[in-house]
Amino acid sequence: MRARDKQRLGTLRLISAEFKKVEVDERIELDDPRVLAILDKMTKQRRDSLSQYESAGRTDLAEQEQFELDVISQFMPEQMTEAEIAALVDEAVASVGAESIRDMGKVMGALKSQVQGRADMSVVGELVKAKLA
Repeated sequence: MRARDKQRLGTLRLISAEFKKVEVDERIELDDPRVLAILDKMTKQRRDSLSQYESAGRTDLAEQEQFELDVISQFMPEQMTEAEIAALVDEAVASVGAESIRDMGKVMGALKSQVQGRADMSVVGELVKAKLA
């Protein structure tokens, strides 16, 4: 507020409002994993909107979405590398005893808590699918 950065302040208020909405709707107090899940969901929404705005040629809206995405990403944990994700996938496949693509749900369930907010779940899904295929 003191820096007079209205765009950043608006994004921070947007994040805060989302937290309060979940707290009120579900009558809970947010813990760290739930906060990460909310921020992850907001990040995914911004990425989807960004791609749609860019394909429609709306650079003004795309710039706003990119700015919001950058601010939200400052509060997310450091992203995992593909090698780290692959190691976790191998470990999860071994621990669950997955043998075919039918076991993908079990593997994804085991991985979700480990990679929440630290990796894009679509990338994780592709690696699991490649491992089980």
